[in-house]
Amino acid sequence: MPDPRVSVVIRCFNEEKHIGALLERVYQQTIRSPQVILVDSGSTDRTLAVAGRYPVQVEQVQPAEFTFGRSLNRGCRVATGDYLVFASAHVVPCELDWLKRLTEPFNCTQVALVYGRQLGDHRTKFSEHQVFTKQYPLESNPDQRIPFCNNANAAVRRALWLKHAFDETLSGLEDLEWGKWAVEQGYRIAYRADAGVYHIHEEAPSGIKRRYMREAIALKRLFPDSHVTWWEFVALLVSNVARDLAAALRRGVLFSKAVEILMFRTMQYWGTYRGMNYRSPLTHELIMQFYYPRSWYPRSWRRAARKGSGGAVLEGQYDRPRP
Repeated sequence: MPDPRVSVVIRCFNEEKHIGALLERVYQQTIRSPQVILVDSGSTDRTLAVAGRYPVQVEQVQPAEFTFGRSLNRGCRVATGDYLVFASAHVVPCELDWLKRLTEPFNCTQVALVYGRQLGDHRTKFSEHQVFTKQYPLESNPDQRIPFCNNANAAVRRALWLKHAFDETLSGLEDLEWGKWAVEQGYRIAYRADAGVYHIHEEAPSGIKRRYMREAIALKRLFPDSHVTWWEFVALLVSNVARDLAAALRRGVLFSKAVEILMFRTMQYWGTYRGMNYRSPLTHELIMQFYYPRSWYPRSWRRAARKGSGGAVLEGQYDRPRP
C-alpha cells in the first residue's frame, strides 16, 4: 500500500546517467510507493525522458532563477508527506530500507532533521573518499549538537519546513542554514549511519573548485567570522595532500592516485580560499555560473539572468521565502 507519510524531493540537472538508478532504488524501498517529486532546472539531455518511465511528479525551475534553496522549496510546496526526504539525483541508496531508516528517528518528536551516511564507489576520487569517511562516520548519533547535515541524503519534518523554508538567496549550504535554525529553536538533528547512499561526483577540476567556492561564500554569510588566509590555504593544502598520499601508500595505490589527489585537494582548498575572500556582490548571473558549466550555459540563460535580476545583489537579502 502507498505510504502517504513520505515525500521524496530530488533536484536534478542533466542527470540522465544517474537518475534511473536512483528512481529504481526508490521504488524498491520497503516503504512502498512514496510520493516522488523531481525538480528539474533546465535539463537538456534525456533526464526527463528517463524519469518519465516512473510515476514521478515533475516540477520546473528556470535556470535563471535557480538556487539550491529555491529548487527544494519548489518541491516541498507540492509535497504532501509528513516527512520530506531529499536526495541528489546522483545518489543511489545502499539498502532497500533506506527510507525506513532515514525517517525512523522522527518517532522522537524533538527531531527536526535526519541525515544519512554518504559513501563513494569506484568512480569516486580518492580524496573525496577521505572526505566522506571523515564527515560520515560508522556510528549513528541520535542527538547531534552541531548543525552539520547534507541535503544529498536527508529528511525534515514538513510541519517545520512550513515554519522555516530553505533560504533561497544562499549560493549553497541551505541545509546547514536550516539545521542551524532547527538547533537554535531547540530541536535535534539525528545522524543515521545505516541510512547510506552512494554519492557519485564525476566533476572536472573546475567543477570541484566551483562547488567549494559557492559553499565557502555561503558559509561566510552564515558565519561571518569564518576565514581562510593565504597561509591557512597553504597549510590546509599541504597537510591534506600529505595525509591522502600516506593513506594511498598504505593501500598500495600511491602511484595511480598521486596526481588525482593533488588535483582534488588543490581545487578544493583554492575554491574555499576564493569563496572565503570573495568581496564582490553576489548576483544572479554569478550564481548561474556556479551551477551551470559554461558548455551548458546558453546566451539566452545569461540574458534571462540579467533581465530577471537587473543585476540584483543576492547577498544580504535575508528575508526567508514563504512556503
